[in-house]
Amino acid sequence: MKKTIAFLLLLGYCITNKENIQNIQKRTRVFHQVWNTLFYAQARIRIKRKGSMKMSEYFSVSDIFGENVFNDAVMQERLPKKTYKKLKEVIEAGKELDLETADVVAHEMKEWAIEKGATHYTHWFQPLTGVTAEKHDSFITAPMPNGKVLMSFSGKELIKGEPDASSFPSGGLRATFEARGYTAWDCTSPAFVRQDAAGATLCIPTAFCSYTGEALDQKTPLLRSMEAINDQALRLIKLFGNTTSKKVTPSVGPEQEYFLVDREKYLKRKDLIFTGRTLFGAMPPKGQEMDDHYFGAIRERIAAYMKDVNKELWKLGVSAKTQHNEVAPAQHELAPIYAEANIAVDHNQLVMETLKKVAGRHGLQCLLHEKPFAGVNGSGKHNNWSITTDDGINLLDPGKTPHENVQFLLVLTCILKAVDIHADLLRESAADVGNDHRLGANEAPPAIISIYLGDQLEDVLTQLISTGEATHSLSSEKLETGVKTLPDFMKDAADRNRTSPFAFTGNKFEFRMVGSQDSIAQPNVVLNTIVAEAFSEVCDILEKADDFDLAVHDLIKKYATEHQRIVFNGNGYSDEWVEEAGKRGLPNIKSMVDAIPSLTTEKAVSLFEKFGVFTRAELESRAEIEYETYAKEINIEAKAMIDIAGKQIIPAVIKYTTKLAESANLVKSVCDADISVQTELLKEVSDLLAETKAALANLTAVNNKGGAMEEGREQAVYYRDEVRAAMLALRAPVDKLEMLVDKDIWPMPSYGDLIFEV
Repeated sequence: MKKTIAFLLLLGYCITNKENIQNIQKRTRVFHQVWNTLFYAQARIRIKRKGSMKMSEYFSVSDIFGENVFNDAVMQERLPKKTYKKLKEVIEAGKELDLETADVVAHEMKEWAIEKGATHYTHWFQPLTGVTAEKHDSFITAPMPNGKVLMSFSGKELIKGEPDASSFPSGGLRATFEARGYTAWDCTSPAFVRQDAAGATLCIPTAFCSYTGEALDQKTPLLRSMEAINDQALRLIKLFGNTTSKKVTPSVGPEQEYFLVDREKYLKRKDLIFTGRTLFGAMPPKGQEMDDHYFGAIRERIAAYMKDVNKELWKLGVSAKTQHNEVAPAQHELAPIYAEANIAVDHNQLVMETLKKVAGRHGLQCLLHEKPFAGVNGSGKHNNWSITTDDGINLLDPGKTPHENVQFLLVLTCILKAVDIHADLLRESAADVGNDHRLGANEAPPAIISIYLGDQLEDVLTQLISTGEATHSLSSEKLETGVKTLPDFMKDAADRNRTSPFAFTGNKFEFRMVGSQDSIAQPNVVLNTIVAEAFSEVCDILEKADDFDLAVHDLIKKYATEHQRIVFNGNGYSDEWVEEAGKRGLPNIKSMVDAIPSLTTEKAVSLFEKFGVFTRAELESRAEIEYETYAKEINIEAKAMIDIAGKQIIPAVIKYTTKLAESANLVKSVCDADISVQTELLKEVSDLLAETKAALANLTAVNNKGGAMEEGREQAVYYRDEVRAAMLALRAPVDKLEMLVDKDIWPMPSYGDLIFEV
């Protein structure tokens, strides 16, 4: 009430003084900021007096957001104006950074980090291991004659590091004896201070390349692809008369799914420890059948965890916004606000690291594997992608009348063309060993790439294809609930389709295939590059056209007609769609091993070399790494199964059968009672035990043969076809045994223990 009265007084003052709308908006923002600051200060005092909450537990998001980030506000405050201006030119216009400017930035960055408690700095990069890497160096210099040390950090140390490049995956680009590699500062992604048990460390986002210049990381090709789409998108919008936009950037918002289990139970599961997923496990009586976990009330233990995760991320400038329970028991989701693609990639790595780190504080374990539990939904990472100019124009915004938005229609049909031609590359960008358990099943997008446009846009394209003209757009309708006290409101122009791998959702595309533990760099590299190619080909035509409007019209109709097959608004889970997609000639790539060859086709090499995103050698190296990764991960899973079955399960079952036999004999000797139940159970368990032993021996032999093979495609195919089949053959009797053996004897927590007791 007090706030409302104060605001009305302010509004009255503005009207009396005839202030314009911009001044009123500015005063309103300042009013809310000041009022909230006073409110939080008063709340802290009340909390301190009442003792109802620890002061350390109370915080204002606006106070802590970005406090550990060397962001634009910090740079503007701490850097000399000349240095700040030069650095902004480097960030925004892509100009080269001189060492003099770097020295000043490095000094101020060091001073800022030391004030945050930092003693070390690290070049934080993303090699092809699937996780981040870092080497820590302290700020201290060599001791002076008086025994003291200085704290220093030079521009050279800021912009270049030299980690060992031979111990990271290189796919043959680096030999073991060729160790030198370089990390280069990505000044477009802000440095940050990470605070943990080790203290505080200044983390500098960098790209990682070999001594000979090849990309050995996820960041370098991403930055190259961002330059490619920027160049071609600027060409395109200039043809439509846009002379004000100076930069076009892909924006990304990744939704992160994850599971939480009790850490004590996790530590009793070797399969989870070694592989991230359960290799054995019978389904509990209840799974996700009742749909009662999705969007359900968040339990207190989980809510406390989420609160700490948010706090950590907000300090790092990660705009964690949405949190909720997901479909499967013990499954949850976190989603941020959009950011520029390379920053979004860095932030998503921080999200995954933070989810795992904070879980330990709460006695939990965060599982990021795509399929930690068979029989319930796995986890993905929906990659929401759009293209935006530096002055706020979203090229994927159709407006209220998309049939009249010619620029949007051209952009849209270019994307149809790009996805249709390079569907195999887009599928490969989401290929992952864990993702093979999801894609194609009724919990995730099918392995077939298609695009969902919704009724409105599909109708516009149908008009263009059939008549050559689009004269109208389906308008949104009012949603009437039938309850007088509920407000009526306008529906969106199109529904959503959760079965589509690549769905248009209003002003962006949602690529739903990406695996939950993967970096989002690779899918965005592919999206940026294939769309850049489509834009480039359009511009080549339009720049030579005598009649621009007619040429645009013809291209829109041509692309809509030629690539109509990629559009599908129906149920992507149905068998009918699989059959229909085959008739349309759409690829159905069912496994990671089948997807990898698309990296090295002449079509792919030509695409990536044209825009300087990958060389042929870099593509071949990545294909080799992925084959090796696939075989190694399945090999680890197989060895874990062998270890668990041989050392835990079989001994436990023998103990149970011995106990069962002794009990039966005792009953028989004492009272000559009917022991048929014990006898039948003993026989059933013994038969399954024998089946388990045979399957274990087979898996051991099959896996040993795979391990002796030369690394490459043939080995990966063998692990997919032979080793995985042997693993399933071992799992089947073990899961049946779990349902028969005394729970007190079974050597590991069950699914029910893990996903319902959190």
